[in-house]
Parts: sequence; structure tokens; C-alpha cells
Amino acid sequence: MTVSEINEAGEGDLPEEINEPRLWRSNGWTARVIKNEDDEGWAVEMIKEGESEPALVGPWTMGRDKKNPKPLDPPSFQTLVKTASEVLRRHEHQLHAMLHKKVTVDSENGPILVTLDIVADEDDPYATLGAQDAAGEVLAEVRVGPDFKLSASSARAWIEDEFRTPD
Repeated sequence: MTVSEINEAGEGDLPEEINEPRLWRSNGWTARVIKNEDDEGWAVEMIKEGESEPALVGPWTMGRDKKNPKPLDPPSFQTLVKTASEVLRRHEHQLHAMLHKKVTVDSENGPILVTLDIVADEDDPYATLGAQDAAGEVLAEVRVGPDFKLSASSARAWIEDEFRTPD
């Protein structure tokens, strides 16, 4: 099966495994060696099954003839899967950190954990501002704009305002 046939095939039509010099598919990943558009070399892209964009694109080694790419093989494919998986993991951690923030504020009744959970909905993005006491009991929860900035001072102000919805 050629690269263009793979691109045109529906997901259910894809074979389980492909082991070709420039196309390798196994365990939910596809490695494809492509011409590097930036120079005269080669690149490899790693695409996770079900995704439209590659998780990783990087340079690929030239073969012995210094013209064609080195063929894909099991050890290099496994290394590429490991690297691409790590890239996705880091991206997920970064996204989670952007969408879920928390700060602890001392109050006269003990520490209060204030959280901000952003729902990045395309049509109606919003965030939930919440407060919990040291025992984990919910003290308050309000809906705020997705652009609400959570900081120790904004959390303290919210607590002092008796958990009313911030402006």
C-alpha cells in the first residue's frame, strides 16, 4: 500500500501493520519518511492513530548513498514511538496546567484551597472558581469568565467578599 493510498483510506480500511522502508505502521502509530521541505535531506513524521496532525516531525538520516533516506527498522520505529509519546505527554501536561490552576490562601479558619478550572468550549468557554477547606469540604463554587486570573490576591479578595461571583 502506498503513502497516498494510506492517506485516502478510511480509518477502518487501514491494515494492522505496515513495514516498508519509508512507511511503518504498528501499535497505533505511523512513521512516514518524507522529503524535508527546508533542505535537501529527509524528515520523519510520527502520527498517532486517529489524529490528523503529526505528533512529531524531525530530521531523518540519509542512507549510505547520501541521496535516499535510511530505511525504517524496528529499533528506530520504537525510538520514534517513545519520543512522539513523550511529546504528546508533555503537551497534555502543559494543557492541563493551563486549564487547571490552584492556590492556597490562609484564612482565620485555616487554609483554603482555591481552584480555577477552565472549560475551553469553542462556543461558550467559561471557568469554575471553587474553594475548599483543609478537610476538602466545598465552601463555594461560582462560574466566571475563562479569562479570570487566579492569584493569591484575587483568591483572597474572593474569600473576603464572601465568595460572591467576581466582576
